[in-house]
Amino acid sequence: MENEKKLIRLDKMLKDMQIGTRSEVKKYIRAGRVRVNQIIEKNADIKIDVVCDKVYFDDKCVNYQKYEYIMLNKPKGVITATKDNNQKTVIDLIDSKRTDLFPVGRLDKDTEGLIIITNDGELAHAMLSPKKHVDKQYYAKINGIVTQKDVIDFKNGLDIKEKNLTLSSKLQILKSSDISEVLITIREGKYHQIKRMFRAVDKKVIYLKRLSMGDIVLDDKLGLGEFRRFSEKEIVLLQQYKIKGRL
Repeated sequence: MENEKKLIRLDKMLKDMQIGTRSEVKKYIRAGRVRVNQIIEKNADIKIDVVCDKVYFDDKCVNYQKYEYIMLNKPKGVITATKDNNQKTVIDLIDSKRTDLFPVGRLDKDTEGLIIITNDGELAHAMLSPKKHVDKQYYAKINGIVTQKDVIDFKNGLDIKEKNLTLSSKLQILKSSDISEVLITIREGKYHQIKRMFRAVDKKVIYLKRLSMGDIVLDDKLGLGEFRRFSEKEIVLLQQYKIKGRL
């Protein structure tokens, strides 16, 4: 039964590993360009064990990765969705032939910054579950003078016209003037939450950028619209959220 969970169709495995589209992969297989355990395999439907079997494409070993983890620096004007007929999505910015990728959480269309893109549903649930309260830090520019009273109000919770006050959040003032600059850390992910929180203290967010989710920090080398795969160290950090999510 355990072995059954490791089986996957040969053409799907190669497609997921970005060798080509499903139709392209089938052509490669029929042309004899794919070997399984040193034997040329021309049956695209055959199921292989991704742990035990060795798959080669044009004599190069193809290692199967069940999950993919991508860090994206989302620009303004791009929506956090998997597909849209009229607007560019975060998935459109990713160079991947995988069709099962999705963003973990969301950012408003006019908000920039860190988006985690993956096909790991367990991770997404662990990081987004309201019970887990994963910290999310943002940098913001505010139309209005942010004061120490605002810091206290954010810590105590704000009325954003929902059943309960917002959970305690950390507001750090970087610059207090007509256009203030702040760092804010929240543990929730309500719709337009930060904008609504500042509206509750009679101020307006004019720029917003997410810097981190839990221990995952946006790579400052990534320009707007750029992405990269997670490092092994970062993947280890992500796995800790999955472990905590099972507890």
